[in-house]
Amino acid sequence: MSFTLGTLKTAIQDYLEVSESTFTTQLPTFIKEAEDRIFSFVQLPEQRKNVQGTVTTGNRFLATPTDFYSPMSLAIISSDTYDYLDFKHPSFIKEYSSGTTRATPKYYSLFDDTAFEVSPIPDADYTVELHYLHKPVSLTNGSDSGTTFLSTDYPDALLYGSLVEGAIFLKEPTDVVTQLEARFKEAVARMKNISEGRGTRDEYRYDSVRSNVS
Repeated sequence: MSFTLGTLKTAIQDYLEVSESTFTTQLPTFIKEAEDRIFSFVQLPEQRKNVQGTVTTGNRFLATPTDFYSPMSLAIISSDTYDYLDFKHPSFIKEYSSGTTRATPKYYSLFDDTAFEVSPIPDADYTVELHYLHKPVSLTNGSDSGTTFLSTDYPDALLYGSLVEGAIFLKEPTDVVTQLEARFKEAVARMKNISEGRGTRDEYRYDSVRSNVS
């Protein structure tokens, strides 16, 4: 089973047996909320991305990618050597960077949604590579015939997550919402098992590649 946007909207209406416009106009919201819940529970291999950039002399900030969700690693690249920075709490970075000393950055933190902060403050321009999780484009951003990897690979989680939101909107009895929530959590648990297995294989390949980097 898989869903397009159109077939998912139809399935939600069929399961909850509601087709009034006050309900159907909210379907994209239910789907988005389900997607957000899924991404808060599970880190999927499909979310992984790598991007290179530059931290510049005297500038302790590095912009996050526009589709950034959470960091996995940040490394300085020099002559094919990867020096990985340690991720720290912002308070550590603030204390560590309290002086004026400039040097090769050793640490980084998430300053806000738009920028990382590195420490020490760079004493030169450094090429860096960020390995991160991105937040995929919502199924609701496309046409009714559109799909995403969630709607094709993990349809149960997306369906039951949407049904939970729809049932809450309709003020369905608590036992109905509880049953749908249980089905959603079962689907998410299956996702975790699948993604962790795939992630282990990916990490093995990634570590094998890293072991060959001087």
